[in-house]
Amino acid sequence: MFDSVFSYSIIRRAQKEGTITINIVDLRHYGIGRHKIVDDKPYGGGIGMVLRVDVMDRALAAVRQKGKSEAVALLDPKGKVYKQEIAEEFSQLEHLILVCGHYEGFDERIRSLVDYEISMGDFILSGGEIAAMAIAESVARLVPGVIRKENATIHESFSEKNGSRILEHPHYTRPQVFRSKKVPEVLLSGNFELIGQFRDKKARELTKKTRPDIKT
Repeated sequence: MFDSVFSYSIIRRAQKEGTITINIVDLRHYGIGRHKIVDDKPYGGGIGMVLRVDVMDRALAAVRQKGKSEAVALLDPKGKVYKQEIAEEFSQLEHLILVCGHYEGFDERIRSLVDYEISMGDFILSGGEIAAMAIAESVARLVPGVIRKENATIHESFSEKNGSRILEHPHYTRPQVFRSKKVPEVLLSGNFELIGQFRDKKARELTKKTRPDIKT
């Protein structure tokens, strides 16, 4: 799953150029016994299997990099909802470890081994793999040199601008008229001050309409 996603586009180029490095770690390498067991039945009963804390501890000890700024993030729907601020924080690290569970969940004691508990939102996935891919993508693109166009990430949705993190303004391109819908005249004016004001206004209107929870 990870190889297919990380072998395309910007992420692929960044790895090839050595700007970022992504390592996929198989927990079974640190499993118990001949069958490399990584999970077990939950105490007290219940459906599904639970990742063992001793296996996770062994795996984390093996992949940690001493001397580097580092954090371990547990991907769990019970965690703090992931936002751009966290992506920016992660992008400043030298090493980020993402812990993915599958099916039922983790031994609760695993939480004591991590620095962050991250949720992708109020919904449930069968495992943390897709969440890890999303986080890796969002963090990598903030690392200097990954996105080649300078300042390309500054004006995106949720990026900090003048103390707020509003949505990005609408974009238009050719044709100027499509099914009677026209490109706003101000965008054709060449007056970049007016264009900036128009875009800011539209961004704030859009934010208030679709994301009233965001302070504008």
